Amino acid sequence: MTGKADPENPAKTVRPANKRGVARLAAVQALYQMDVGGASLASVVSEFTAFRLGKEIDGAQYRDADEQWFKQILAGVVEDQKFLDPFIHTALTEDWPLKRIDSLLRAILRSGSYELLRRKDVPAKVIISEYIDVAKAFFEDDEPGLVNGVLDRLAHELRNAEFDTGKADGAS
Repeated sequence: MTGKADPENPAKTVRPANKRGVARLAAVQALYQMDVGGASLASVVSEFTAFRLGKEIDGAQYRDADEQWFKQILAGVVEDQKFLDPFIHTALTEDWPLKRIDSLLRAILRSGSYELLRRKDVPAKVIISEYIDVAKAFFEDDEPGLVNGVLDRLAHELRNAEFDTGKADGAS
């Protein structure tokens, strides 16, 4: 999901991501940077748009991202965080509250939760799948499964109609 060029064959892209997928990955990285480094929203947006999105970094060419999508995710997560965090917390097990979750994983869950809450124009299953891919870009163990489970629980709560098979079959 990184959208990096294959060093063996620069014309070939490894797991190409669409522009929104790249924006999601960048938004998670930016949220992580804000959480860990205390950077402001404005400074992180400026840094990413000037030096990262679609740029070459350490010899790796990164794909262009949907810059507006990137900015909307960041601004939305920051604006809705006081609502998102308790909501995410309800989808976690009691012995793993949100504050115990790794900062990067928190950024993934916040971004995915924001999209489930505010981006009704994107199907919930697409959002969940995209953020599982983002988790796989950073983690190899159980974390992608955790992202799947938490976002799926939240999606069923926020968008139950999308999962209601009776309506899909025409039943009422």
